[in-house]
Amino acid sequence: MKTADFDYYLPPELIAQHPAQRRDESRLLVLRKAGGIAHSHFYQLPQYLKPGDLLVLNDTKVRPARLFGEREDTGSSVEVVLLHPVVGDRWETLVKPGKKAKPGTQLSFGGGLLKGEVLSTSESGGRTIQFHYDGSWEELLGKLGEVPLPPYIHEKLDDPERYQTVYAKEEGSAAAPTAGLHFTPELLEKLQQQGVELTYLTLHVGLGTFRPVRTEAVEEHKMHAEYFSVSQETVSAIRACRERGGKVVAVGTTTVRALESAAKDGELAASSGWTDIFLYPPYKLKTVDGLITNFHFPRSTLLMLVSCLVPRERLLAAYREAVEKKYRFYSFGDAMLII
Repeated sequence: MKTADFDYYLPPELIAQHPAQRRDESRLLVLRKAGGIAHSHFYQLPQYLKPGDLLVLNDTKVRPARLFGEREDTGSSVEVVLLHPVVGDRWETLVKPGKKAKPGTQLSFGGGLLKGEVLSTSESGGRTIQFHYDGSWEELLGKLGEVPLPPYIHEKLDDPERYQTVYAKEEGSAAAPTAGLHFTPELLEKLQQQGVELTYLTLHVGLGTFRPVRTEAVEEHKMHAEYFSVSQETVSAIRACRERGGKVVAVGTTTVRALESAAKDGELAASSGWTDIFLYPPYKLKTVDGLITNFHFPRSTLLMLVSCLVPRERLLAAYREAVEKKYRFYSFGDAMLII
């Protein structure tokens, strides 16, 4: 398949720069696999789910992974985003400006409360940094770090908690699983009272999720790796849902990636580890019947993944309708339900 097959026109003004005033007030485009589109709001989600259905949610929590410091040799400013730990206090990171962050460069944060040495450069342009500090890493990161926002959001976020889901638990992401940002505790409770069950897994989202596909052929793109964990409890909940005839609905593409990684041998099983699974047509999803997701970049791996659930032509037609009706796009934008 060609990357250009997943292109569409998006006016820049439709890229949401801030979340809706209330999480569940976002608009909801309902795309039925059997045909037809409906326009709704996220707080009306219970109308589209039935007793016995199962929502699978990603409970990852965004760490305050953005650090602002300086190079010790020149005093020039530097920005570091933590991606994931390698071993001990050694981390894979992104550094800006990267060209001057050569191996051996010494960095300082918080007036010397945290120091780092650039050890090496990765193939993708990242940097491995060894950090040095006294005391608790978590407390220090909470004091010095900020939640990293996607590069297309240019406005400051007044409340950092709006870039966390209300059920965020397992800290480790460099970006939020944004499909879950629309849920409120009240909406989750209403769904459960209706007979919709909830279960959770973890996939720590990496910034590679924003990396564009630069290859002409889809198959030639190299996917980023992310850590995931699917418990036996979640596997059992999915099997029970299937047995009673309910629909398994994933909340977010990250949830789909975790489930399909746990089912790579043909059958869903409890598992954890690093996954670089790349899902694109004609791959057929094994683990879910429906999906709640935000609107994704043109030509992106996320759009390709969603095309595994609904034909690409129908999906792009729905995107064109969303553009026409001025839906809000990307992380702080509106949502789509495919069912």
